[in-house]
Amino acid sequence: MKFFPRTLLARLLLLIALLLAVGQLATLKLFEYFERETRASAAALQVITVVNYTRAAILASHEDKRLALLTELTGRDGVRVYPTDLLEEIEPLPNEPFIKLVATKIRAALGQQTLVVINHFDIPGLWVTFHIGPDDFWLVIPRLQEERKLPWDWVGWGMLLIGLSLLGAYVIASRINQPLSLLADAARKISKGEKAYKLPIEGALEMREVSRTFNEMNDALSRLDEERKLLLAGVSHDLRTPLARIRIAAEMLPEIASDLRNGMIQDVTDMDSIIHQFLDFVRGVEGESTQMVNLNTLLQNLAERQLRAGRELKLKLSNNHLISLRPLAIQRMLDNLVENAYKYGKGKVIARTIVNATHITVSILDDGPGIPLEQMSRLLRPFERLETARTAASGSGLGLAIVNRIAQLHGSELELINRPEGGLEARVKLPL
Repeated sequence: MKFFPRTLLARLLLLIALLLAVGQLATLKLFEYFERETRASAAALQVITVVNYTRAAILASHEDKRLALLTELTGRDGVRVYPTDLLEEIEPLPNEPFIKLVATKIRAALGQQTLVVINHFDIPGLWVTFHIGPDDFWLVIPRLQEERKLPWDWVGWGMLLIGLSLLGAYVIASRINQPLSLLADAARKISKGEKAYKLPIEGALEMREVSRTFNEMNDALSRLDEERKLLLAGVSHDLRTPLARIRIAAEMLPEIASDLRNGMIQDVTDMDSIIHQFLDFVRGVEGESTQMVNLNTLLQNLAERQLRAGRELKLKLSNNHLISLRPLAIQRMLDNLVENAYKYGKGKVIARTIVNATHITVSILDDGPGIPLEQMSRLLRPFERLETARTAASGSGLGLAIVNRIAQLHGSELELINRPEGGLEARVKLPL
């Protein structure tokens, strides 16, 4: 089914065209079937009349004049008369219902011994035998009046009818296809985490019901998302106040309990980082507008921030290229990838960009233990952590989920690839 159309509109038009063609062909066949009897009777009457008149004229003539009469009759109006030969081979009639019906009617009128053949001796025409006394003759009628040429005028009208029917079918199918296209586009937006628009309630009753149900589902999903964001944001905000008090209390511990104090401060820092990821996840990035951004500049700024934190981010950048991005979202994505690389790697992190005709590929490479292939897809889901795959580093499991959401918002996806030399490559292809 390689060449079968994929769209609903094309399939409907093809189906309607096939039905119309089959209907026209069936109509022509039925018309030909019911009209065959009338045409065969008229054609047979024509042949019978010519045979009877020819035979009567020859019988009425004097025997001495018959040869001259036969010569005169041969060639008049294309009709020819030939004597028969007892040894000549008689070809069977072709398997055509009309010709067989004409032959049956001729034999019924002239006698069952009458021979009827077509194109005898390669001479075109209808050949019919008749006898005068002991002699038999062939009467050749080159063309029956009831034989019809192909009705090109009716073919033209039929093609016009099919064209008008297809035009009407296109109008009807397009009115069905348009709301389905809107529905598919809205569903695609929801799958990318964007807020879908409301579908217009119009068209046929079934389509109105589908649009109404989809709008209700969209509203329910929006309410659920807002409640989820409110819940997580509220919990994260409320947790920061006691965490701040715990940190202050830890800072006030005496020097003799420095190990305990440093451990508590580190735990509070880790918890604050997790809360920050919660807030990043629920905040979303869909509302930010796109701008023309130089991706290399974002990575250079990121490398400077890492250097101030005492970590070296090695850059392997291609030529500068402006691309339409959401700057804050991309910055958050790069921050998460680099932090993830430092957290699970051994300290050597590389940021690389490659520009081709259609994409800018951004890769963050680390020298960690990598990830088992069968577990990579799990890491892109929220709150999933595979500590057996990397290290026992703490985290909420939201970092890569946030990165993948931002990548999908830009028409891409996050790819995790184990490097042959060891470590992990996190790759995002941003379309130009």
